[in-house]
Amino acid sequence: MNQAPSPAESTSLLERFFKLQRHGSDAKTEFIAGVTTFLTMVYIIFVNPQILSNAGMDPQAVFVATCVVTGLSCILMGAVANLPIAIAPAMGLNAFFAFVVVTGMGYSWQIGMGTIFWGALGMLILTLLRVRYWLVVNIPHSLRVGITAGIGLLIALIGLQNTGIVVANPATMVAVGNLASIPCILGALGFFIICICAQKGIHSAVLLSIAVTTLLGFLLGDVSFKGVVALPPSMSPVLGQLDLMGSLDIALAGVIFSFLLVNLFDSSGTLIGVTTRAKMIDDQGRFPRMKQAMVVDSLSSISGAVLGTSATSAYIESTSGVAVGGRTGLTAIVVGVLFLLAVFFSPLAAMVPGYAAAGAMIFVGVLMCSELAKVNWEDLTEAVPSFIAAVMMPFTFSITEGVAMGFIAYCVMKTGTGRWREIHPCSWIVAGLFALKFFWVDAH
Repeated sequence: MNQAPSPAESTSLLERFFKLQRHGSDAKTEFIAGVTTFLTMVYIIFVNPQILSNAGMDPQAVFVATCVVTGLSCILMGAVANLPIAIAPAMGLNAFFAFVVVTGMGYSWQIGMGTIFWGALGMLILTLLRVRYWLVVNIPHSLRVGITAGIGLLIALIGLQNTGIVVANPATMVAVGNLASIPCILGALGFFIICICAQKGIHSAVLLSIAVTTLLGFLLGDVSFKGVVALPPSMSPVLGQLDLMGSLDIALAGVIFSFLLVNLFDSSGTLIGVTTRAKMIDDQGRFPRMKQAMVVDSLSSISGAVLGTSATSAYIESTSGVAVGGRTGLTAIVVGVLFLLAVFFSPLAAMVPGYAAAGAMIFVGVLMCSELAKVNWEDLTEAVPSFIAAVMMPFTFSITEGVAMGFIAYCVMKTGTGRWREIHPCSWIVAGLFALKFFWVDAH
């Protein structure tokens, strides 16, 4: 008769697999780090269904897909790469998918999922060919900053729309909504709860904000109680529904390329940032099991499209777990298990109104726009491309156009000022592909 391993034997197994002592950690610390990271990023299971429902996707099915994809991706990252990095559907790319590709361009969400799949497949190929890191390190810093800020502005605009603070106006394009309405008041309250709690170092600030605003909405009669625990809803409305052939339309080439490019350096930058925070990175920007981490990251995005959610990415919220001592893949596995358990709380997710999740979107905008402080505003060849990339995303309601115009502006500014030698071939290639899209594909 088999006996369960003793606590000492279990600890020994964890030590051998994760090399805890070598990383200056232990099982208890890793568990606490995993719970901390989970509480910091669990808001995605409420926000992602809210965003993707705007594309016509079943929010309950998306809720389960978000939990499953995040859970499995985190466990895979922990087991294969032994890094304390969590993966989940990326904020920004989910909004791009729902509001630009589907709502704006008029494609079905099934075709939109197909573009995510092809973009993620391209990222996997570039990873296996060892091209991914070359691209990441050679994209101009000013453009990376501008694109990050632009995505943040776009997310914040959508969040402001969801609260009703910003509304459409035929005369001025946008205007202030009814600030006395429940969505406006509670949406703004939720945003400031997050900001104040974050300033005080409370890791679960976003989750606390969603809980408070949803509760207040219930007390004001704007939210109905749907229960707490239930069996997981079916994933069938979104599972495997992507349209791979329909998404190969030449008109969607720019969208696929944008998913590939933005996810590539967003996720790669986060991997580097988290490992830097954990003091695992060397002077050349390399960290242990780098290739394995990037392969897992790419596979997660592919599986996300198949299972029914938007492109995934490594989460910068992983630094909250690192800050309390997480150093190995055990942290990521704890996060993954907690996300898998979250599928039983679908009634809670169904209760969350749009304005409760909007505060998180606006706050993400604040964090992402802070990157603009890193731009050298005295050098217009760096400042102008960064500015154009940032502002064109919310103004055109498209990440693709912002990325494209930023790269083209970079090449124009450097060439026009006689500094063309500073342009890396990577930037010429990206700018050329987008110029081809604008002046040939779109024109025909």
